[in-house]
Amino acid sequence: MSLNTVRSAHTARRHTVLRPKGRAILLCGLALLGTSTLVATPAEAAGTRPVDLRSAANYAILASSGISTTGTTSITGDIAVSPIAATAMTGFGLILSPDGTYATSSLVTGKAYAADYTPPTPSALTTAVGDEVAAYNDAAGRASDYLNHGAGAVTDEKLTAGVYKFTTPVVVSGTVTLVGGPTDVFIFQVPSTLSFSESSNIVLTGGISANNVIWQAAGQVRLAAGSITKGIILGKTAIVAKAGATLSPGRALAQTAVTLIANTVAQP
Repeated sequence: MSLNTVRSAHTARRHTVLRPKGRAILLCGLALLGTSTLVATPAEAAGTRPVDLRSAANYAILASSGISTTGTTSITGDIAVSPIAATAMTGFGLILSPDGTYATSSLVTGKAYAADYTPPTPSALTTAVGDEVAAYNDAAGRASDYLNHGAGAVTDEKLTAGVYKFTTPVVVSGTVTLVGGPTDVFIFQVPSTLSFSESSNIVLTGGISANNVIWQAAGQVRLAAGSITKGIILGKTAIVAKAGATLSPGRALAQTAVTLIANTVAQP
């Protein structure tokens, strides 16, 4: 879709900013500085507030039933499982810290946490999982700006900020460029499976923060081999990455399990 347009007159004291579905806001008492066109800020153009991850933002990967990896995986950021025990993190070769509050791994530039580690780790993880679920529900409950964009096929295109709601599975393929600025927010609401194909490459422009790109999916999220994904994945079920897929910068926050095969995950 085309970028939002804003019209104003030299003598006007009130200016209407057009938004998706014709919604508008009024900007009052603004100086025009010698131009007849007022350009809205990204937040004004998108009209979407960020999704607050709260303490779930402390983790690159957070899962409730397990995190597994094979091959040479590289994770930048902390990982955690809760309410399950550390035995649910497999393939990492974990080494428990002397105080028992965390573990380390040669595959993780950060720390690994589990619900059976020494306090205060268990309570911190309980809070994080609750914050993850709250963030998922927040993202899923936002009013949509665009309904069933591309009939669920998001392919080789440029997208502007807003809430994209789907009623079908979604497949992302080719180069998908998100156009905006540092405060723009993109939320993709998927009621079932979300698949990033082998050709998919998410490109962020204009200083868009990966923290403001939310992929909320009720079904399994699949990252195909070689796919390049950016943003926060909020998955109600499993997040499964095939060999060579990257999520960078990004986070994988799953209410069930995260499965990795020689992947790169780096938190924003």
